[in-house]
Amino acid sequence: MPHVEIQCFSGRTEKQKRRCAEGIAEVIAETLGCKVSSVSVAIKDVPEEEWKEKVWDVSIAPEMEELYKKPGYTCE
Repeated sequence: MPHVEIQCFSGRTEKQKRRCAEGIAEVIAETLGCKVSSVSVAIKDVPEEEWKEKVWDVSIAPEMEELYKKPGYTCE
């Protein structure tokens, strides 16, 4: 039962979010060998000015060793 949470800057449309979630669910199901119906995807908007505090400092920097895809930027 994979669950993915995407945090991104605000500004994407509901259509973009639905398309992204559906595409990610399909790739996860194919790659991990599960049913698409077993995958859930959440997309949370984060204002750009709150990114470092709410995302970088909480979910990215402390978990850098666990990231399979590391960001190509820093918030230092």
